[in-house]
Amino acid sequence: MLRALPLVVLFALPAFAQKSEEEAGDVSEVDKDRSGPLKDRVTPVSGHLFLMKGRFEISPGVGFSFRDSFYQKIAPNLLLSFHLTETLGVQLRAGYAISFVSTAAQICTVEGLGRSCRGPTLNELDTGSTDGTSTLPYGRGGFMADLNLEWAPLYGKLGTLAVLPFLDMVNFNMYVALGPAIVLLGPKSIPIGGNVGAGIRFFINRFVTLRLELRDVIYYEQINTGSVRNQLFGELGISFFLPTDFTRE
Repeated sequence: MLRALPLVVLFALPAFAQKSEEEAGDVSEVDKDRSGPLKDRVTPVSGHLFLMKGRFEISPGVGFSFRDSFYQKIAPNLLLSFHLTETLGVQLRAGYAISFVSTAAQICTVEGLGRSCRGPTLNELDTGSTDGTSTLPYGRGGFMADLNLEWAPLYGKLGTLAVLPFLDMVNFNMYVALGPAIVLLGPKSIPIGGNVGAGIRFFINRFVTLRLELRDVIYYEQINTGSVRNQLFGELGISFFLPTDFTRE
C-alpha cells in the first residue's frame, strides 16, 4: 500500500496544476493589456520646458569685439526673431559699434639710438598716421545690421545642482545663424558682407532666456587700397518671447 502512494501523488500533480490555472484565470489577457490598450490610451509627454514655434523673440544685447588691431568695439544692439518651427527662425538685428583705442595699437618713434612707443589717441587713429601720410587704420565701428536664417537643432538639460545649489536643472538650446550683413563705417563707406554665428539660450522661465552668441562679421572695407575684413564679436543678451506662454500640440 505504501509503495503505491508515490504513484498516486505523481498522477495527481498535473490535475492540481490545471485546476490552479483555471482558478487564476487566463494570464495572457493581463500581458495583452500591459502592451496593448494602456499603451494606446496614454500619450507620451514631452519634457520640453520651452517651445518656440509661432513666437516672437525680442532680445536686447551687447557685443564685444576681440582680436582688434586698432579699434576695440562695444556694440549695443536689438535682435528681433520669429520662429517658424521649433528649429527654424528668421532674425533681424541692428546695432551701433562704439569704438575705443585697442590696447594692441602702438605708435613707435626712433630718437637717436632709442625707440619709444605709446598708445595712440582716438583722434590720431581717425585722421591717420602722425607723419602726414594719412594712412587710415581699418576696423572703425559704426552702424551694423544683419538678416539671418536661424537653425536650432539641439535642445537639452544640464544638471547644475553641484554648481548652483538653488537650481537643479537648466534647460537650453543651441543654434547657428547665417545671412547678409551691412556695416556703415562712414558716409562714403557702406560695405555689404555677411555674418555667421553660433549661440546658446538658457531658459529662465517660459518666456525669458539668457542668450550667449559668438559671431563673425565678414565685409569688404573700402579704406586705402580696400580689403576683406572679418570682425569677431562675443554677445550677451536677454530674450523675451511673445506670447509669454505656449500651447503644446
